[in-house]
Amino acid sequence: MDGRLRRVWRRGRWFVLGVVLLLVVPPLFGALALRVSYAGDLRDDARTRGKDAFWIGHAWVDGRKKDADLAALAARLKDSGIRDLYVHAGPLEHDGTLPAAKYPRARWLIDGVHRAMPGIRVQAWLGDVLASEGPVGLRLEDAGARRAVVGSARQILDAGFDGVHFDLEPLHSDDRDYLSLLDELGKLTRARKAPLSVAAHQIDPLPGAHTALGALSSNGSEKWWSQEFFGEVARRVDQIAVMSYDTWMPLESLYGGYVAQQTALALEVTPESTDLLMGLPFFHEDDLGHHEDAETVAAAVKGARLGLGRTDPGRERFGLALYVDFAAREEDWAAYRAGWL
Repeated sequence: MDGRLRRVWRRGRWFVLGVVLLLVVPPLFGALALRVSYAGDLRDDARTRGKDAFWIGHAWVDGRKKDADLAALAARLKDSGIRDLYVHAGPLEHDGTLPAAKYPRARWLIDGVHRAMPGIRVQAWLGDVLASEGPVGLRLEDAGARRAVVGSARQILDAGFDGVHFDLEPLHSDDRDYLSLLDELGKLTRARKAPLSVAAHQIDPLPGAHTALGALSSNGSEKWWSQEFFGEVARRVDQIAVMSYDTWMPLESLYGGYVAQQTALALEVTPESTDLLMGLPFFHEDDLGHHEDAETVAAAVKGARLGLGRTDPGRERFGLALYVDFAAREEDWAAYRAGWL
């Protein structure tokens, strides 16, 4: 090899090495950090505070569920930490309205839960696809649509629900229109003495991660919220439930460490007056975003307990949120009870 080729090879070798370091080293350090985050002893007092929640499907309000199903649910939840049921009563129309025909059996469910499960609240779970990454969906920048969403919440409370739980996705970080919507919803729910609850995206595992992902994505997709934005949302609601699943984690130890990290990040910015709930994956799928062998209930429970114990062990307004009733298996319930109750 002559001198010129040798110089080209040396420059190319260092370029390739630099690319390898950029692509491989940060993920390796990140994986090591998550694995370390999953290690350590669990505090005995990092267990249920009786403020857990359970997402349940539309079958509970459209007529498919019967009295026997309600009795079985009561038996399932007996001596659990569940205080709130998020029952799917939507989705909202793209203009923010909610046809009453979508929840014809709501009164049957609400009365039945209050009778058979005293102390458990029934919240209407309302959601819609946002037009943040495509041409179709609810547009939060439309003031008329936001007024309609508030009207839908009023309609739900008039129907007898104890509270309202919103899940609007994909919701980008720093969306001021969303914060304006929460301000208006808060006025309504406070006047009605009803809880306002939201499902929340995960928090940037590294500062600015949502911005970097949005820049790299073809449609501006953002997976995470900034920690600051999460705190702004948490200060406007009574209850915030982190959707701490679909994390892309390939191993159970990494997933558990990730949940521990997410729990700590959320605790740091959630006020004491707001219930913070960490989501549990009571469902089973295998795709790029969710590996069921990695995202287990046991790992999520342990991660949440580690994050709670390290960050704010005295926090009373803390719990877990179970997603979702129609996909849950017996082993999910067993892991929840064994690890958390």
